[in-house]
Parts: sequence; C-alpha cells; structure tokens
Amino acid sequence: MFTTIKACTDFIFTLKAVDFKREPLVMMREVLARLGDPQNKLRTIHLAGSNGKGSTVNVLREMLEDAGYRVGAFTSPHLTRVNERMTINGTQISDEQFLQYMNNIASIIEAHYNGDYPSFFEVVTLIMFQYFAEEEVDFALIETGLGGRLDATNVITPLVSIITTISLEHTAFLGDTYAKVAFEKAGIIKEGVPVVVGVKNDEALDVIQKVAQERHAECLVLGNYFHVVAKNQGIVMQTFNYRNANVEINNIQLKMAGEHQIANASLAITAMDILREQGHIQLTEQSMRQALQNAQWAGRFEQFPNNIVLDGAHNSEGTAALIQTLQTVYPNHHYRFIYAALSDKDHANSIALMDGIASSMSFTQIGMPNAMPAEKLAMLSTHNDKQYDANWQAIVRSVIQSKGLHDIVVITGSLYFIAEVRQWLQEEVR
Repeated sequence: MFTTIKACTDFIFTLKAVDFKREPLVMMREVLARLGDPQNKLRTIHLAGSNGKGSTVNVLREMLEDAGYRVGAFTSPHLTRVNERMTINGTQISDEQFLQYMNNIASIIEAHYNGDYPSFFEVVTLIMFQYFAEEEVDFALIETGLGGRLDATNVITPLVSIITTISLEHTAFLGDTYAKVAFEKAGIIKEGVPVVVGVKNDEALDVIQKVAQERHAECLVLGNYFHVVAKNQGIVMQTFNYRNANVEINNIQLKMAGEHQIANASLAITAMDILREQGHIQLTEQSMRQALQNAQWAGRFEQFPNNIVLDGAHNSEGTAALIQTLQTVYPNHHYRFIYAALSDKDHANSIALMDGIASSMSFTQIGMPNAMPAEKLAMLSTHNDKQYDANWQAIVRSVIQSKGLHDIVVITGSLYFIAEVRQWLQEEVR
C-alpha cells in the first residue's frame, strides 16, 4: 500500500506500456469488475483524435458547468502534476483521493496478478473511473490516451463520441497511413451511438464513416451535417457563425485563438445539441455563448507577456494550425521558433512548415528518455538562421533576451516541453 502521494506517483511513472504483455483491455475489464464496474455508473462523452481533444473537452466542460452540471474531465498529458488529468468542475482530484483509489487497485493487483501492474495510463484510467463514479458526476468527459480501439478508456458506452482530427502520429502503434490511424481512432464508435467528426482528410473520413455505418451510428461530419464560418480574429477574442439542420447561432465569441479552435468549438456545440435532443441536458443558447467566451486551454496558443506564445503543436497538423493562427493574430511580425519534441513524431514536416515562415529556428530537448536530441532536430531544418542547444533554459532565455520589438517568440513541440517552459516562465515573471 502507498502512504504518500510522492511514493505513489513515483511508482506509477515507472510503469511502461511496452512492459505490459497481456491482451489489450482484458485486464482493464477484470480489474474494473473487481472494483464494481464504476465506468458503468457514468454518463460519458468519449473523445479521440490526433489534435484538439483537450480544447474540445474544455469547451464541453464550460458549457455543461455553465448550465449547472457537475462535470468530470479526464485529459492528458498533465502539465505539472498527475492530478491535473482528472478534475471535477475544474478542481483536481485531491492527493488523499488519488491515494485511496490507487490503493484499491494495488490490493487487487497484489492479490490477483502477483504484483504485475498494467501501464501508467491504465492505472490512472482506473483511478479516474473510481473517482468520477464515487463523486457521482453528472457527466464525464473522457479523452483517449493513444488511438481508441485498444485504448484503456474504451470500456465505456458513451452518450456521444467525438473524433476531432486525424494525422500521422504514433505510427509504430497506430499504423503508417491515414486509413490505419483512422481505423484505430474509429474504435471508440459504439453500436447506435452518434459520433461527431471534425476530420477533413478524405482517406481517414471514409474509414470513419464506414465504421459508423457498420455500427449503425449516426455520423455527423463538420462541413456536411454542421457548418461554421469564421468572421474575425482579434488578439483577445474571435467570432464565428454556426449552423446545423436544427440550430443557427451567429456572432459567437470564442476566447481560444485560431480557426482550428472554431472547429473544436463546433464539435462541442454539435455534441451538446445531440444531448439536448436526446433529453439528457437542458442548455440555453446564452449558456453556450458564455461558455465559449470563457473557455481557454493552457499550453494551446497561450500568450505570455513580452510577445511570447506557447503552443503544444506536437505534429504537422498542429503546426499548420499554429502557423495559421500566428499569421492571423500577429500579422506583420517576425516569428522566432523554439522547438523540442519526442522521438515518435513527424518532425520533418513540422520543421519544414516552421522553416517557411520563421525568422529564426532554435532547437532544444527535455530530459525524457524518448526525447529527440536537439542536434538531430536541427539537422532536419534548412533555415539559414538556426541553432541548437540541449539546455532548453539557456536557449529560451537567449532567444527572449535577443528578441526585437516586432518579434514573436513561439515555443512549441511536445506538451511535456511546454509544461516545463510554462512553469519556468511563470516563475521568471514573478
């Protein structure tokens, strides 16, 4: 049994998916059964996708909270502490509760599995299900960790599923084509459960629509069933129009910047409209508007003083969205990129996109076993003004100190990198 949160989290961070050899989801279901199947006590919305899951969850949470509901949200990764992954109305799980639920799991693993623990993500998923069920949340918003079909969260039957976007990521696990990745993400589609889709890639969309048809699930696709039109983007707020067959809402104000965030917001609006039609919620247009004005997401086009932007664009699709947002919010500026990432991503395409608009490129790395070395990242860049340094604090400080009046320092890449820089910047600003 664990007696302190530090001992507990230190231990679970050692649990690696690669060390786990059992059939996917079998152990999850067995342990959940021994815990009383808490996942079956929840009304859930299940989200998969390469980008946009966290932002979409955040909009859904704001809408439901504004309407008076008690909302659990399960997101990843965390920026500072693992408790961030599971919140109720924005408040993190307490250390005491985390320990309690972890010890419930530990007693089962020791008694029935000879102490052979599942992966880190499966453990935190088991903690989350217990927490949300015992706290009797009205709704639980649950992000997949990796893929969907074999993901630890895929033991639920949600009220609605959402697939945000598809890009080539984690190809060693999910496949090396859009169709293969889409098939894995589409694994969250359940028999007869509507799925809201923001995917634009035709190859991926064909797979998702085929799976939905096979499972008799209504498939509501952005640009087909529902539509959005961006109107204008300011530094503080942007506005857009939304419509589907039943609803039309104009001049919606959205705090989160970028056209991709309008797409994410539209997925949330559509999901809420489905729940309202099904009789699960009561939600006014005013509540919806207020929520969209408030919703923001740390590390996603997060603006700091002194013209610094943090964005966890960890694949080429995210990088393209970041660049579009930069050019809309900060036209006529110079963009000085600082990039660090893990080794399982499509760096060449992301770096090529940044090279195309950057005034300078800087590469660094973080202290994780699967971090891509700064030098190797730099080798992928063709920019005339590039540098690399394995010490991320040194390179971030150097770029900030040397920036000009019209320079925007854009710190991007892995969310783990963003988390470290974000905490450092907050301390530096004090």
